[in-house]
Amino acid sequence: MTDESRVLASRTARVTAVRYGVILTLDAVFTAMGLYLAMVLRFGAIPADQLRALPRVVPLLVVIRLTLTLFSRLHHWSFRMSGLNEAVRVVGTTVVGSAAFVATSYFMRQFNVPRTVIALEFFLTTTMMALLRFSPRLLMGWYRDQQRSRLEGAQRTVIVGAGDAGDLLLRDLVRASDNTYHVIGFLDDDPAKIGTSLGGKPVLGSIEELPSIVRREQIVMVLISTPRLKAERIRAMLKLCSGQKVNFKIIPASFTYLENRITAAMLHDLSPEDLLPRDAVAFDTAEIRSLVVGRRILVTGAGGSIGSEIARQCAAHGPERIVLVDMNENELYFLARHLQEQYPTLPVHAEVADIREKDRLVRLGNAYRPQYVFHAAAHKHVPLLEDAPEEAVKNNVFGTLNVAEMAIGCGVEKFVFISTDKAVHPSSVMGASKRTAELALRARSANTSTTFTTVRFGNVLGSAGSVVPLFKRQIERGGPVTVTHPDCTRYFMTIPEAVGLVLLAGLGGYGELCILEMGQAIRIADLAANLITMAGYVPEVEIPIVYTGLRPGEKIAEELLTEEEEESHQVRNRIRVARSTVPANLAQTLEEMRDAVVGGNRARIIRAFQTLIPTYEPATPPLRPGEATAGLTSAAPARDLTAVPSGSLLTLSKRPPASS
Repeated sequence: MTDESRVLASRTARVTAVRYGVILTLDAVFTAMGLYLAMVLRFGAIPADQLRALPRVVPLLVVIRLTLTLFSRLHHWSFRMSGLNEAVRVVGTTVVGSAAFVATSYFMRQFNVPRTVIALEFFLTTTMMALLRFSPRLLMGWYRDQQRSRLEGAQRTVIVGAGDAGDLLLRDLVRASDNTYHVIGFLDDDPAKIGTSLGGKPVLGSIEELPSIVRREQIVMVLISTPRLKAERIRAMLKLCSGQKVNFKIIPASFTYLENRITAAMLHDLSPEDLLPRDAVAFDTAEIRSLVVGRRILVTGAGGSIGSEIARQCAAHGPERIVLVDMNENELYFLARHLQEQYPTLPVHAEVADIREKDRLVRLGNAYRPQYVFHAAAHKHVPLLEDAPEEAVKNNVFGTLNVAEMAIGCGVEKFVFISTDKAVHPSSVMGASKRTAELALRARSANTSTTFTTVRFGNVLGSAGSVVPLFKRQIERGGPVTVTHPDCTRYFMTIPEAVGLVLLAGLGGYGELCILEMGQAIRIADLAANLITMAGYVPEVEIPIVYTGLRPGEKIAEELLTEEEEESHQVRNRIRVARSTVPANLAQTLEEMRDAVVGGNRARIIRAFQTLIPTYEPATPPLRPGEATAGLTSAAPARDLTAVPSGSLLTLSKRPPASS
């Protein structure tokens, strides 16, 4: 220890000793004062015999109380952090002290102190000892609250939830000096709490009264202290306050296990995830680890939102190696760097590759011999693919088949294909291409040792293609926020939830088609209004919502099952398994589609989609000058092929099925 450290330690010890001495001295004074005042209150004029006994009674009582104070360490006091537990210690110590004094007096038979005096002394001494210990914190809290209310930029705040979590949050806000929250009171749905106070702050009313309380008290910040408040209540609060400028923050559900230590630092802005109309999915990490540990894993589309999360979650469970495949070299590089930093002993291989190049995929498969393949690579942008159906087919259909052939060729155990709800009754090229890929994989999985599983789910919050980032950018620019249709709804799930279920569904061996239950569909217009409110603006007043009309290929509502798949059954929480048939003319139609892609004939591509997917109702994409429009008109239904002339797709479909 250096000389400077010794000096500092010595100084600290002296300050501590002085502090302890002051507390013990004041406790002794309070004890003597308490006994004297108790006698005055009991007798008025203290009798002579009691006055003569005081010089012997006071030292005994002081010794008992100070001994118990030392034993219970009440002189080791944190004036800043004292709370309910410390108050119980003070009361318990004084109760035991009074009982010990009574017992000592009885056995010594020297003092005749009335029981009323003993009771009064207990209350008086306890009050004075408690005031010594708690008044600094109360005064400091009051002073800070007054100072905070006068600060420029002070935010008049209400806390939703007048329970333990709200009490802990208020205490931390009062104690901390680095925030601008001036708490006015609480809101709670429990009628018994309304009108009471918590931590010196009133419970002003129920959550339904939030708009009137915001106006009356000029509230600008609402803090939600309940970590697992239901999403429907949060959405209701946002709707109630949609006409007022108010900001929201919440204690995330991830801090639920810390409810006895909630602090202001845990608060974060409300996020779209808090609005999902269902409970968060809980995962058994041991189960996922048992599926992943020691395995060689290859992920296509690893630079994307889903692919990168698959890689991250797999990496956390001890695989033998991970191979990351993508054409986006920047995202691929950063993901590989991240995984290598997080898991230094895990072999991580980043491979820039195009799934449309089969030979490249075969070389990768032979080099790394993966046991699991997660195929997340795809073109996903609905409006852009309406203008480029050949690119959707090359990537989403034949690229998928290339990855499947690689997997079969190098003996992959499990192949997991990431699909979409847009593949059900598709109205877009993107959805039709994903549905075609589902059918092609199902046909190709016959007579192979590789287990193929398609996992189908809806939109994920936070992905690059989600509406949420678009809405946030539009709000930051001051609006307007653009929504395609007032009745448009979508299913949503967080990326970690979706990927966790993908791992369980894809690797669990449940079936060839797994559908993730997404809960209740969310109205996009409501989501936009909620995001505007969460940003502190008034929807339709400060930030307008503009309806632009459905874009080519978009539907008002998405589905997760076709009619033939509706006989699905639930195999576990949030995962259903379904089966559907493969069209008999799949192989010939795929060949026709391949020829159409090579020739750039978009009309033939659309007609091939209609042949494979009778429910596909395409939007008419723009054609190149001079390109034929046959097959794009709605005069003949997609499934009625009797009017197709000789040499067309109908003639091809009469040939014997080609070997797949």
